Amino acid sequence: MSLFSKLFGGGKTPALALSETYNGFAITPTPQKESGGWRLAARIEKGGQEQLLIRSDVLNSKEQAEEASVAKAKQIIDEQGERLFG
Repeated sequence: MSLFSKLFGGGKTPALALSETYNGFAITPTPQKESGGWRLAARIEKGGQEQLLIRSDVLNSKEQAEEASVAKAKQIIDEQGERLFG
């Protein structure tokens, strides 16, 4: 049975990054695994609306990508605010 566990992930679910609230927006970092590291990505939500942020930046570790994703999302919220969903 351990062979199947190894083949199909062993029932492990990847740990999800915690959401952070910033100026009324919920930010959830969702870095994407790439061949050279982790691509910056985040989900920005407010009032039932959602916007996905995906950048071309690729960082070495998932933790770095999560931190940078949140920072970039905050920058976009500061620049665009509610227009982000329009």
